[in-house]
Amino acid sequence: DVQLQASGGGLVQAGGSLRLSCAASGFSFDDYAIAWYRQAPGKGREEVSCISSTDGISYYTDSVKGRFTISSDNAKMTVYLQMDSLKAEDTAVYFCAAFSRWFIQRGQWGVAVYRYWGQGTQVTVSS
Repeated sequence: DVQLQASGGGLVQAGGSLRLSCAASGFSFDDYAIAWYRQAPGKGREEVSCISSTDGISYYTDSVKGRFTISSDNAKMTVYLQMDSLKAEDTAVYFCAAFSRWFIQRGQWGVAVYRYWGQGTQVTVSS
């Protein structure tokens, strides 16, 4: 079975840090890019970051550039999102999803169709 398990969320004060993990199984990890996206109460989905370690490509949405770092351990089939200098507006449920490398290779992450996704992890930043 395909699984994408996000973990590492929690409650942190503004300015603090968290590291999220996305553990994947059941599909060919090297053939996919992995994205982190988030959804805050009453708001739509917001793409946060994505990575294809196979292609050596990663992207960030503007609001997290310089604060978040995405990385991948292909041997462990795990993608991490290091979140530093957290702000109250980062509060959301964070999800990870797998999508075709085709999109990230062409810089079209914004229109990527997610193939697999899992349950999210709650991140709450208190101000």
